[in-house]
Amino acid sequence: MTLNCLIVDDEPLALDLLESYVSRTPFLHLVAQCDSAVKALAVIEEEPVDLVFLDIQMPELNGLELSRLVSNKVKIIFTTAFEQYALEGFRVDAIDYLLKPFNYSEFLRAATKALRWIEMSRAENVSSKVPDSIFVKSDYKLIQIQLKDILYIEGLKDYIRIQTEDKEGGILTLMSMKSIEDHLPGDLFIRVHRSYIVNINKIKTIERNRIVFGKLYIPISDSYKDRFMELLDKRAIN
Repeated sequence: MTLNCLIVDDEPLALDLLESYVSRTPFLHLVAQCDSAVKALAVIEEEPVDLVFLDIQMPELNGLELSRLVSNKVKIIFTTAFEQYALEGFRVDAIDYLLKPFNYSEFLRAATKALRWIEMSRAENVSSKVPDSIFVKSDYKLIQIQLKDILYIEGLKDYIRIQTEDKEGGILTLMSMKSIEDHLPGDLFIRVHRSYIVNINKIKTIERNRIVFGKLYIPISDSYKDRFMELLDKRAIN
C-alpha cells in the first residue's frame, strides 16, 4: 500500500527535512508541501490525501485548528517543537506526535504506525464481518475486550473508562469518545449522553430518562434521546 501524504510547516528547513524523509520511505508518496495550514486545507479539498505531517504553531490557522477541519479519513502526525501540545494531539485523534528535532528513525516509526492503522481501517471497511472484540492500551499493556462483555463506556476528560461485567472499576485508556465510537458497531452500541455510550443488549431498566446499571443511573440527554428511542422502537414488541 502507498499512502498519499502532505507535509505542512512554515519553516523552509523543516519542509526540506520532511521532504527528504518522505523520499526515503517507499510507502509514502508526496502530494504536496505547504508553508501554511490554509494552503494545506485547499490541497486536501482537491487531492486524495491519506496522511498529513503537520506543524502546530503557524500563522492564520494553526495545525490543531486544521486537524479539526479535515475528514477523519485523513490521518495526522503532528511535528512540533513544543511538548505541551502532546495531550491536545491525542484529543484530536492524531496518529502520532513527533517532537522536533526528530531523526529519520523516529519519522519512519510514526509513518509505519500510520500505515498499519490505515491498512487496518481499510480492511475493516472492506470486510462485512462485525468485529467481536477490540484492543485498547491501558497501563502500558494492550488489552483485548470482548464487545459482548461491555456494559457502558464513560468519558473522563482525556480518557475513557470501559466498564465490563467482569472487571470492577473498568478499564481506563487514553482515547476520545469519538474515537471509540467510530470503532463500535452502531447496532449494538449507542451514545446516550456526551459522556456515555451504552451496550443496548445490557439495558434492563430505563427509569425517568435514565438507564439503570445497578446503583449507577446513566442520563439520556435530549440531544441523543431521539436516536436512542428510535433504536428501542425497532426492538419493541408492542
